[in-house]
Amino acid sequence: MTRGSGLRPVGAALAVLAGAGAAAFAWGSLIERRAFTLRRVTAPVLPAGSAPIRVLHLSDLHMAPWQRDKQEWVRSLARLRPDLVVDTGDNLSHENGLEGIRAALDVFCGVPGVFVHGSNDYFGPQLKNPLKYFSGPSTKKASTAPRLDNAALTAYLRELGWLDLNNAAGALEINGTHLELFGVNDPHIHYDRVSAIPGALDELREDDPYSDDSTWPTDKARPERPTVTLGVVHAPYRRVLDAFVTYGAAMIFAGHTHGGQVCVPGYGALVTNCDIPRKQVKGLSVWRHAFRSAYLNVSAGLGTSIYAPVRFACRPEATLVTLTAA
Repeated sequence: MTRGSGLRPVGAALAVLAGAGAAAFAWGSLIERRAFTLRRVTAPVLPAGSAPIRVLHLSDLHMAPWQRDKQEWVRSLARLRPDLVVDTGDNLSHENGLEGIRAALDVFCGVPGVFVHGSNDYFGPQLKNPLKYFSGPSTKKASTAPRLDNAALTAYLRELGWLDLNNAAGALEINGTHLELFGVNDPHIHYDRVSAIPGALDELREDDPYSDDSTWPTDKARPERPTVTLGVVHAPYRRVLDAFVTYGAAMIFAGHTHGGQVCVPGYGALVTNCDIPRKQVKGLSVWRHAFRSAYLNVSAGLGTSIYAPVRFACRPEATLVTLTAA
């Protein structure tokens, strides 16, 4: 066999591999990243006898003003008539991204909701070497990243009537259940203040008229009120999830991971961009810590960075989480 004839099969194999890679990239960039899907899950966390609560979990929209198809799809989710919207951050991906966010979310004005921020709600996207994600979580260089108008985004989400849970706590009454909700700002850029949560919860409970003994007759027992505690965070780092479980969260909502964004069929995500186990990079699972546990829903999110507009084996998603009686 001549040397040239031996190289021909290798060249053919490389050509096939290159062609497959090009086809996968075309699929991921042109089709799959726009193949928005709704995932439905059920979490039995409510007290016995409670009416179900339908929670629409949105995350990682990474919105640019020209992304009309994404805006229209998010708007269409209003048909689900959610009882609560949970937004786990990274809404922006462009300095004018708030235009697209308004187009997508205006329809939810008046629907109870809560939100926390992700790093892309403060800093614009940057061109990065994707191979660096294999060396650990990405970080943003605040000195070089373009600044986004976080104050305007925060004001808009509050205008919708949504509670700001960035290092804060709040309460809502939904379908007969009292929800205590707490959250932190983005741990990925160390904006979280987990230590502030116990104090925020204590203050919330002290200000609750239900806890005022003077409002109840001394000869009558106070009726029990069904209460569930929910935690909200953008990036699901272990230290934050552990603290949320310690503080009594029955369920935790998170985003950030994009579900890995580029996955291998049959294997799953290659990276998580935080320290969460790879098997929990997206979907509903259980997070256990110190003999306690909470349901954890990690959204694969609806967008990508405008510098990495591709998804493979990981469709963009929103989640309808139905909370039911345990």
